[in-house]
Amino acid sequence: MSLIKPFQAVVYNQQKFKGISRLACPPYDVISPERQDYYYGLDPYNFIHLLLPRESPGEDKYIKAGERFREWLKEGILLKDVSPAVYFYSHQYTLKGEKRIRLGFVALLELDKGDGSVLGHEHTRLEAKEDRLKLIRQAGANLSPIFVVFPDKKRIVQKLYRQVISQKPFIDIVDDEKSIHKLWRIDDPAILSEIESKMSQEKIFIADGHHRYEVACSFRQELRQKFPHLESPSFNYILAYFTNTDSRGLSILAIHRLVKLPAVIECEKFSGSLRDYFDLEEVKDRGRFLFLMEKSGRSEHVLGVYVNRKFLLLRLKNVRILDKLIADKPREYRSLDVSILNRIILKKILDLNLDDKARITFNPSMDELIRQVDTDPSYVAFFLNPVKISQMMDVALGGNKMPPKSTYFYPKVASGLLVHKFKEF
Repeated sequence: MSLIKPFQAVVYNQQKFKGISRLACPPYDVISPERQDYYYGLDPYNFIHLLLPRESPGEDKYIKAGERFREWLKEGILLKDVSPAVYFYSHQYTLKGEKRIRLGFVALLELDKGDGSVLGHEHTRLEAKEDRLKLIRQAGANLSPIFVVFPDKKRIVQKLYRQVISQKPFIDIVDDEKSIHKLWRIDDPAILSEIESKMSQEKIFIADGHHRYEVACSFRQELRQKFPHLESPSFNYILAYFTNTDSRGLSILAIHRLVKLPAVIECEKFSGSLRDYFDLEEVKDRGRFLFLMEKSGRSEHVLGVYVNRKFLLLRLKNVRILDKLIADKPREYRSLDVSILNRIILKKILDLNLDDKARITFNPSMDELIRQVDTDPSYVAFFLNPVKISQMMDVALGGNKMPPKSTYFYPKVASGLLVHKFKEF
């Protein structure tokens, strides 16, 4: 089997709708309860009704989502594309006032065969996998693509872009963040064959979607027992969005930590403990704090703290500290700022259980964390610089995993534009 292959996507029937911008939604794992309410109220055919079903009295939400998916297919709300294709995807967005564009394509990715062709970099959580497994069993489909990156030494993405850019996209939407999503269908057999051939030797790194990838592998095992004699079952593949690791449009944001302590922290005592490992600098101005974090992070290990309405900049005194305190992990893992935060500050100094969800929460929004600390002084916020793509790849190539919630690839690939329905269902 090929590493990737084209497929006949299930898409919204655009003849039934004036536009489908109102029908798409973000991936399930970044939708807050408030945003879930918003998308549920936006349109009765918004994709969230399939992707993130709600509990109703006397109904199994997963069964209901599967039934709704089949009803929408029967009613022509959703249609199967006319022929197998690879779908080129242009995503234009704004970050820190700068317009950017990320280019890639959507195709089917062959699930891991144990040959190391697909590499993950983050640990996963059991609850999230159980949720997605129940949904895939009922839907019989990959409802949204995982997000993967690859080195693209043969410049596949750029060559495809030059081929499609003069054509009219068959999907063109603007989402709630004013990002523009455009998709083109590529179904020329010669081009598809060339893509499959060039991708056959690529290393694939999972950026977003580790839970769904592992669920797809588990589901494959279940279906192999049910369909033992199929030669090339569609459940051996997962829907994936592919983009270039060297792309200027590939943005990784930091995921910060908010820590709830049993009592209001004694700042002097806390600062004294931090000085055993870090040089501390108090920065009053938020803009300068952000500037120093980013600038210093290019050449040294830097963490940020917000406590008692003060910003503290922490610079690791000596990298040899890591050899002693994180000796059980390889160099690639020890060199991550998030590892330093977890092992030195959260675990050693604050004596926290790193899996304690009641005390440690994750958020890419610095503003929200600052507001929470200002509201309740028993909270402390910890800020990180983004992980570099090279660090992610080094960890994955070494067969290791980063701590949970280490990376936030931005923006997210929209859900509801393309679905991979398994042929066996």
